[in-house]
Amino acid sequence: MFNKLFSYLSQDIAIDLGTANSLVYLRGEGIVISEPSVVAINKKTGQVLAIGDEAKKMVGKTPAHIVATRPLVKGVISDFEVTEQMLRYFIEKAQTKKFFFGPAPRVIIGIPCGVTEVEKKAVQDAAKSGGAREVFLIEQPMAAAIGARLPVQEAGGNFIIDIGGGTTEVAVISLGGLVLAKSLRIAGDKLSEDIIYFAQEEYKLLIGERTAEDIKIGIGSAYPVKQKKEMAMRGRNLVTGLPEEISVSDADIRRAMEKSIKQIVNAVKVTVEETPPELLADIMSKGIYLAGGGALLRGLDSLISKETKIPCKIIDDPLTAVARGAGMVLENLDELHDVLVEIGELEPPK
Repeated sequence: MFNKLFSYLSQDIAIDLGTANSLVYLRGEGIVISEPSVVAINKKTGQVLAIGDEAKKMVGKTPAHIVATRPLVKGVISDFEVTEQMLRYFIEKAQTKKFFFGPAPRVIIGIPCGVTEVEKKAVQDAAKSGGAREVFLIEQPMAAAIGARLPVQEAGGNFIIDIGGGTTEVAVISLGGLVLAKSLRIAGDKLSEDIIYFAQEEYKLLIGERTAEDIKIGIGSAYPVKQKKEMAMRGRNLVTGLPEEISVSDADIRRAMEKSIKQIVNAVKVTVEETPPELLADIMSKGIYLAGGGALLRGLDSLISKETKIPCKIIDDPLTAVARGAGMVLENLDELHDVLVEIGELEPPK
């Protein structure tokens, strides 16, 4: 009886801790938070001024002593203390009903595949310091596959690509485990960086991260599109030092991102080549599934399909797939416990 009450009072949550955005799923309610993984800090005092949406508004617009930073780089923690404060903010904001005698929540967090034991432990410690009672980890491609309602526990091949802000995860899943997995440190942020570099090299124009991201979302594509698109690119001319506006086309932006997109496609092709034949037969009939924000890049599914000769589909609501999948594991923890990541004991230093 006491255990049931304890479980009822505990507002367990699942977090897709992304490099660019973090989503929080509250058990029984669904996704309740979707905010940028950005924290604004006063360098003079070390005080956290804003987290999430409020901090994102400050990017590129702060005085020298205030820094808007991302505590995660390429999907792993780069600043432990700031990540801890960000997790505390998300955990507290997600808990809608406060019981003065209620227990701290259990938390499931999505992590990139292939992270080290040290990196896993850092995520676990940051979540516990941020207010979690118990912390479970799940690999992002597994969570995305569950969020896409793929039959991950059956004896059949499921091929999923999760393209986030910092990492691209390519995985083949069968019987509740990753048969093959590749984690690539090339994803949405790198594509935005490519556009910034292209503007400097091609037009001697300095543009900001937000401008590059807006252009990528507005006219970016991985494969030639039927309807040609153009967009204004505004920045500072590096020669004159004066503001300038240049019109760029979808073909220009495709050329800017070409190298990075090719690396993602090559990782997919290598994974297909390494997939056991029996699982490959399943994948050829089911197709390859695309998740994450990068799945929304126009024509990426067509390009992958052309290069691999396997149908490629974008899952429903790809941006929330990892959070939904982690949430489904949270709702059925006893049944789906096997898909969680084991955290090994770290050896003490000699």
